[in-house]
Amino acid sequence: MPESLRALMAEVERDPASLVVLRLAESLRTRGDLDGAARVALSGLEHHPNLAEAHDVFARVLVDAGDFERAWDEWGIALALDPRHGGAHKGLGFLAYRRGDYESALDHLELALAAEPTDPSVVQALRVVRAAAEAPRAAEATVPSAPAPPPATPVQAAAFDPPEARTPASVFAGLEGGDHGMLLLDPHGRTLAGGLRDAAHGRDVGEEVAAYLAGVSQEAERTARLLELGEWRWIMAEAEGGTLHLSRPKDEALLLLARDRSVPAGRLGILAVRAADIARRWLEAQQL
Repeated sequence: MPESLRALMAEVERDPASLVVLRLAESLRTRGDLDGAARVALSGLEHHPNLAEAHDVFARVLVDAGDFERAWDEWGIALALDPRHGGAHKGLGFLAYRRGDYESALDHLELALAAEPTDPSVVQALRVVRAAAEAPRAAEATVPSAPAPPPATPVQAAAFDPPEARTPASVFAGLEGGDHGMLLLDPHGRTLAGGLRDAAHGRDVGEEVAAYLAGVSQEAERTARLLELGEWRWIMAEAEGGTLHLSRPKDEALLLLARDRSVPAGRLGILAVRAADIARRWLEAQQL
């Protein structure tokens, strides 16, 4: 056994709650000791259940063991804890590629590249997935007499408009729930774009919710400062009927996403990252 591995084991034995447990689990995984790696990774999760990196390490062990479904769940949890976690996006991109879901694979890998722009494995993975995604399209292009696609609806057309060209009502057009489950507002509680409806009756509650959220940014910032956590990035709240995700795409704006419980937390995190990027670019365009 290498001396470095013995040192990691000794450190974990001295302090089972040490973050060194994650390095030990990864070292055992790369050596092929999947049973040992799984035990150590689970021990790390017991001590650090809210650490995205702990779920990422365990997911990698599960993939090596062939348990892809549990790995998918673990990476989903990692993204719920940290929507910008590059390792989780890379892992989900790999699993989506295995399933033949190239669109989701590209989504995850592009987010992984944004998080880790110098990672050559992500660049290579993107090339492979893009080539696989283009292959069926190239084959379809050789089929003669293909019927012309129907004209795009206003919503479909708006999805391809640059964000800066959109009106407040269409800022999130093309995104899942963009017209009724996303609300962009300023810190004073004024609605800037998007819309929000209640689940029971479909009633527009955007203005009311925006008013209630006034001041939330300041409270979150104050709490994070008191706890010496740095700047707050996002807040997720689970309710009986759904999940809320609140983020701050820019200092002068808040973005709220609301989804029912059928939407996995990881998927909601990915959607929030996309929506925040669109909102940020739209807000910057309004200042020009």
